[in-house]
Amino acid sequence: MSPERRIEGLALKVGPLGEHDRLLTLLSDDVGLIRLAVPGARKPRSSLAAAVPLTTLELQVGGRSGLLRVRQLRVQHNFGNVGQRLETLAAAQALSELSISLVAGDDPVPGMLSAVLMHLERLELLARRQRESERESCEGERVDRTLATLVQACVHLLALGGYGLPLQTCCRSGAALSPPIGNWDWRCSLLADEGLAIGAQAGAAIQINPSELALLQRLTRLELPERQDGGLMGPRPVWLRLFTLVECWCRVHLPRPVRSFAMVREAVASA
Repeated sequence: MSPERRIEGLALKVGPLGEHDRLLTLLSDDVGLIRLAVPGARKPRSSLAAAVPLTTLELQVGGRSGLLRVRQLRVQHNFGNVGQRLETLAAAQALSELSISLVAGDDPVPGMLSAVLMHLERLELLARRQRESERESCEGERVDRTLATLVQACVHLLALGGYGLPLQTCCRSGAALSPPIGNWDWRCSLLADEGLAIGAQAGAAIQINPSELALLQRLTRLELPERQDGGLMGPRPVWLRLFTLVECWCRVHLPRPVRSFAMVREAVASA
């Protein structure tokens, strides 16, 4: 029997395995994406029942070969609060799916886990604030911030995973993408197979104006873009356009679809 080992990470997905077990998909700094059997986790009163999605875990694992088995686990943090709101839950699920698409087994992506956790923490905070708020105006603003948080998270994770949006150079001419703010006739086109191109290009998946491009370029920073009064920069229609752009890019370039994107769009529309 191979020696037992300790693994820490974020549970991205949990599904049934056999009659009483669970199959856990874990994102880890050490081993990348790993799938583990959690024996007996579906039994009542199981000590391993805490292996649920969106939970950071410290695991003791072992096994002869193939699928490793969880022997012991300790919950470090449960992001269950994101489930208080449909839009934050959908955004968190989209982050999980995106991470699974970007990280291969046994091939860790430096910074991926910490980036996912940072954005989950932001979604958790938004869910808590939305639950506590009774005012429609506050709730609408926080829904917008949830959408913006997801768009920024996608920009960050895609860059870390090697599928980053090329935000600085025109894919056709090689010229710098310098949005001329105030020139409302100027356009930038997403050519999903290639990148962003200056002008209204034939066959573009979506076109954005200078302000939208400038906002998209700012998403590479750590914090969301805000106005001087602390409000989120950009109205909901703009964030929906940027979300559509990210969706198109992911659909063409990633090895598997992020199905939760549709759930995000429905949740925002119904908010």
